[in-house]
This record gives sequence, structure tokens and C-alpha cells, in this order.
Amino acid sequence: MAPSELNLAVLIDGDNVPATYVKEMLEEIAKYGNPTLKRIYGDWTKPRLGKWKKVLLENAISPVQQYGYTRGKNATDSAMIIDAMDILYSGKVNGFCLVSSDSDFTRLAIRLREAGMTVFGIGEKKTPEPFIASCDRFIYLEILHEAPEETNDKVQPAEGRKGRIDKVNPKLIRFIANTISDLEDDEGWAFLGEVGALLQKKQPNFDARNYGFAKLTPLIKSIPQFKVELRKNPKGSRNLVYVKNMK
Repeated sequence: MAPSELNLAVLIDGDNVPATYVKEMLEEIAKYGNPTLKRIYGDWTKPRLGKWKKVLLENAISPVQQYGYTRGKNATDSAMIIDAMDILYSGKVNGFCLVSSDSDFTRLAIRLREAGMTVFGIGEKKTPEPFIASCDRFIYLEILHEAPEETNDKVQPAEGRKGRIDKVNPKLIRFIANTISDLEDDEGWAFLGEVGALLQKKQPNFDARNYGFAKLTPLIKSIPQFKVELRKNPKGSRNLVYVKNMK
């Protein structure tokens, strides 16, 4: 489904996401769909949510008050889950964006996908694997904060991002190589668009930006084990990118 056709409910766990990420986070969400509903959950009587209060109006995010009824229990999670199910049955959206680093939303993401919803997850790199795996796509907040400039397809880390970029390692190379093998034709070539889509399905948190690259193509080009070929697109002006494993 094209981003223009996807209406998203954006539900933010105010207890688990820093307010400093809000601008970049909403810009990223807009790439995948139309955020028709934006809510943030938390106990707004608590000082720790003070920074969120300053950005709610300018970003049209509706705050939902949830008192902590019992010490040690997260009432915010429960309120967000109940709201998500109400929104699901309203039929007003066809996708959700769950913004949290909390594994408590794993079952919610699974349930929403079972109902045919597209589910995006956004959270910090500390997010547990089960929640990441339960989403169609998971984006790390760290790669969005202080958006880097792109020079020759390579991301130039801003001051606040140093040390947040992962290194290209043998595990990543094997992952990409195996995916190319899954899709290759008789001559070993695979269309990079299909490779990228399958990488995302296999590993929802896969993102070239995690490794310091703006897009998948420059990441692939930087790895000597892969060969890239540009082919004319008979249906358009932009070239098609194909990739193969070097034997």
C-alpha cells in the first residue's frame, strides 16, 4: 500500500520516549503514511513529562492523562493498549505507529497485525527484540535525532550521533548475501528493490542508516563482496539497480 493510502494512528508512550526526538520522529512517520491520529500517554501531573508539554501543541499531539493507580504498575501501557483496540475496531485507520522502547507492547503489535494492520515501531536501541520482531518495520530513534546531511549517499554524523552508528560486520554481510541468494535469477542477479523489501521482512529493524548510509544502494556498494549493476528502466527515466554476490 502506498504511503498516501495509509492512515496511521500514532500512539506514543510518554514514559518511554524522550521529547527531544519529536520533530524527527514525526517527519519519519510521514514517509510511511498520513498520521491522522496522534496521541501520547502518561501521567501529566509528573515533572518528568514536562518537556513533552512544550511540544504537544506545535505538533498537534493529543495528551491522554493516565494516573498511576498502583506503585510499580504501568497504567500508561494499559491505557495505550485499550485505546489501540478501540481505534482498531473503529475502522478509521489501516495502520499503527507504536512509539515506545517497552516490550509490553509486543502482544499489541502482534494482535494489530493479525487484524490486517500495518504496524510501525519506533524506539531507542535498547528496545527488546520481541517488540521489534512483532512490527512490520522498526526504526531506531537514534538515527533520526539531529538529522545528518547526505554527501555522496554517505551519512555525515552530527555531533550528537557519534558512536551511534553500527559497523558493517560479517553477520550483516552474510544476512545480505543470503537474501540476495533467495531472490537471484539464473545468472545470480537480484533486483535491489526486492532485496531491500525482503531484508525488511526478515529483520524489521534493518535500516541502511544504522550503518551510516542514507540508503541501501550506497551500503551495498561499500561492501566488496557485492557487485552492483545499473540497468535502463523501460518504464521510466530512473535506472534499476541489480546486485549479485561475488563468487
